[in-house]
Amino acid sequence: MPAPKPRPAPARPGPRPRQRHPFPPAWRHALGDYLVFLRVERGLSRNTIAAYTRDLNDLIEELVLARVDNPAAVTPRHLAAHLASLKAGRAMEPSSVTRHLAAIRMFFRWALAMRHVERLPTDLLERPHRRRNLPDVMTPGQVRTLLASPDLHARARGAAPESGRNQRRASQTADALALRDTALFELLYASGLRATEAATIALIDVLDTLTALRVHGKGSKQRIVPMGVPARAALDAYLAHGRPVLLRAGLGSADRGRLFLSRTGRPLERVAIWKIIRRHAAAAGLKNIHPHTIRHSFATHLLAGGADLRVVQEFLGHADIATTQIYTHVDRSRLRAVHRQYHPRERKARG
Repeated sequence: MPAPKPRPAPARPGPRPRQRHPFPPAWRHALGDYLVFLRVERGLSRNTIAAYTRDLNDLIEELVLARVDNPAAVTPRHLAAHLASLKAGRAMEPSSVTRHLAAIRMFFRWALAMRHVERLPTDLLERPHRRRNLPDVMTPGQVRTLLASPDLHARARGAAPESGRNQRRASQTADALALRDTALFELLYASGLRATEAATIALIDVLDTLTALRVHGKGSKQRIVPMGVPARAALDAYLAHGRPVLLRAGLGSADRGRLFLSRTGRPLERVAIWKIIRRHAAAAGLKNIHPHTIRHSFATHLLAGGADLRVVQEFLGHADIATTQIYTHVDRSRLRAVHRQYHPRERKARG
């Protein structure tokens, strides 16, 4: 008689989901009205509202545990304790704490205007020191390597022997994806798009007469950005030979009129764009490349070529030019050249 098989060890329970305490009516009503204000009157994007909601839920849950049942009862001491818990208990980065504090300040300014509070409990709070890191930027040579990556992979697949209808169909899909990825990369670098902006471009946003794109940016703000000749050529090839193949893989109107499609004919999502870029970059031997690296490179290369800072600000869709100014500190070769040209000791050393 065979020995009984040992029973498998029970699986370890995973981390329990964080359970939120129910909010008192005053908090529920205030938060609900505020989120409507952000969506309707401020016109903020869904992602921004979701981030503010998470930050405020964290704050309100902590306040409710401290028996603070309404916004009017909040004091600077409550908020200072909350921020301290973020830094110590959750080891939040200063940049995340700064964003968290901005969400709290905005909420209480609204609450004061709506007479939910009689004074601002945020006035005495100090802003955490935020270290501003310089963005990672690719060299023009690295950009060329990344832009060529989809085409190189398509050629490698084309060299493989084919047989059968399924194999031909798979090859057509692979070629279509290569055309899509090339057009995507060219547009990201030519126009400085964010990943979310690239994902939401519709066919009607391609402005043929202007060789430009209508971009839907943060806060539902629109801007027109040029795409240039190489990006336009890559986009034409994708629209003619790539997108129709991907569209046939979908069902009905699953594409929703979006420009970039997945292999199943559905709109390409922001997360998928991240994965596509990381995959091609790794295959090309490029490390730590993501959509914002391409955007950073777009801005830095324009400024290094002599573009006006205000124009680059418009291209990027920055509300504040201070956000754009960080790119003026990135081009180290240009900084060294200026130093050699104008510093008196350097001129004296050259004779």
